Amino acid sequence: MTSPMAGKTVFVTGGTGGIGRAAAVALAAMGARVGIVGRDRTRAEAAAVAIAKETGNPAIDAFVADLSSQADVRRVADEVLAAYPRLDVLLNNAGGFWAHRHVTADGLERTFALNHLAPFLLTNLLLDRLIASGPARVITVSSNAQAMGTIDFDDLMGERSYSGQQAYNASKLANVMFTYELARRLDGTGVTANALHPGMTNTSFSAEDPARAFAPIVAIMRPFMRSPERGADTAVYLASAPDVEPVTGRYFADRKVKTSNKSSYDTAIAAHLWQVSSDLVGLRLS
Repeated sequence: MTSPMAGKTVFVTGGTGGIGRAAAVALAAMGARVGIVGRDRTRAEAAAVAIAKETGNPAIDAFVADLSSQADVRRVADEVLAAYPRLDVLLNNAGGFWAHRHVTADGLERTFALNHLAPFLLTNLLLDRLIASGPARVITVSSNAQAMGTIDFDDLMGERSYSGQQAYNASKLANVMFTYELARRLDGTGVTANALHPGMTNTSFSAEDPARAFAPIVAIMRPFMRSPERGADTAVYLASAPDVEPVTGRYFADRKVKTSNKSSYDTAIAAHLWQVSSDLVGLRLS
């Protein structure tokens, strides 16, 4: 039997560990050529070798970029376009949580820069290739934290007031709003866009700057968290399942369509977020 992803090319951000690596393994095992990107070259290359060995699929490519840096996003997008004549799936998985406010090389608040602006910019830079490869899929890993999110356009960078949890919630809401707006803009192109909640998964997420108040809670909850493989399940499903090929502009959890934050359905706010995001990353609106 032909492998379900044979002949297809997938690019996974944050693919060196956790949910991203588990998704890369699953899709590689289905026969896809898989590119993964991570910040550290040694780790990224080691992960690619390990995934190839684990799946028996040698077509695993390592890319290196700090996606909180717009220069790195643009460089790695160029490298992907040079490496892949076609691109069937873009899995925007990389993300993070920081208890304290950090500023990127571009002078932007890191949570918003990595969790939202990076997938926004990367997707737009790869969009023509995805359309040319259609049918193709853009999948963005959000979180149920989006339900508690609000986007304050007057303080997007958290300069007046910063809370790690609020910044994370807002970035995950932005993921969903970006997905819905992207789906509207891609209508009729053959490229779909969906977002998902992976569930509480046992990874090294937030390890760089954890919230001390959450540490005891995380320690208690860790034995009950999902494995990375289970956390990646919905992403893999959205990337590979034939029955979701025509589905677009939806938010999933456990392979099922779910209702997202009420504000995520406000098309005016989503269009404004798109414009603001375009300005922040230097993209011309189309």
